[in-house]
Amino acid sequence: MPRRIAGEAPGGFGVRLARLRKQAGLTQTALAQEIGISQRMMAYYEGPTAFPPATLLPTLARVLNISVETLLGTETAKRKSKAVDTRMQRRLQQIATLPPEERRQIMQLVDAFIERGQLKRRSTQASG
Repeated sequence: MPRRIAGEAPGGFGVRLARLRKQAGLTQTALAQEIGISQRMMAYYEGPTAFPPATLLPTLARVLNISVETLLGTETAKRKSKAVDTRMQRRLQQIATLPPEERRQIMQLVDAFIERGQLKRRSTQASG
């Protein structure tokens, strides 16, 4: 018999899926798009009585960066690697497909925000 995750809230697969999705920083819509289903189906799978087809489990696990066992609740939740902001990675992949001029403009904007953050940190450190 598979062991349950210690301290897991009752509610089964749907509750666990919703929790793991939120931990990954994804909305129902974003996760649904990532795995190729509708947001309505994702909401259904997060319900109290529904389960996705077994063929969808590996894809869900990959997108959430967890094992299928974690998704099913048979092992403790552990990230496969250092926590990765998958939302940020998807945005960067989308930016990479833009025309060069648009990519350059986005990089200038990002550089400005990074520089501003560094200046704020230096200012805070100098006054502290």
